[in-house]
Amino acid sequence: FDVPPQQVLSKDSVPVHVDAVVYYRVDNPIISITNVVDVGRASRLLAQTQLQSILGGRTLAEILSSRDSIQQQLQQTLDEATEMWGAKVERVEFKDVRLPQTMQRAMAAEAEAAREARAKVVAAQGELNSARALKEAAEVMSRSPTALKLRYLQTLNVIAAERGSTIIFPMAMDIMGTQDFGGFALPHSRAPPT
Repeated sequence: FDVPPQQVLSKDSVPVHVDAVVYYRVDNPIISITNVVDVGRASRLLAQTQLQSILGGRTLAEILSSRDSIQQQLQQTLDEATEMWGAKVERVEFKDVRLPQTMQRAMAAEAEAAREARAKVVAAQGELNSARALKEAAEVMSRSPTALKLRYLQTLNVIAAERGSTIIFPMAMDIMGTQDFGGFALPHSRAPPT
């Protein structure tokens, strides 16, 4: 039988709308006729009150995350109570658990804020790792002037390949050291030994 839809106030004062269904069978028809007028109606009323009682003692988070255990608890409670009526409750299932629209919007906003906060933490962690890697690279390059020159030329090469055009890139003369560029010798920044 269908348990009439129940509006339940959870332990943390959140209104929850619950639709449930109870599957039962009559084990002993003689007891079910002699001990109760209408076993179906009595079981339905008992299911309503037990559903209100059990869900009223749980928080919203417990109701949403522990549906199976709540269904089992309700089944055991109903089965124990209907045993004296000659009935056996075989299964209890929640068809639907609904929250008010305002609560759904509030929960969605809270979840979105939590996702954004996690994304900011991940981005900040990435920036921190990037800064550490740049610091290490700068330390390595500062120990080797040739590495800095090669990195400079590699950057020029990458820029030229991306654009496909001529790029004029200013460069300090002392970075390249003493080298011959098309017949022009660049002076070395250090004074020659005497």
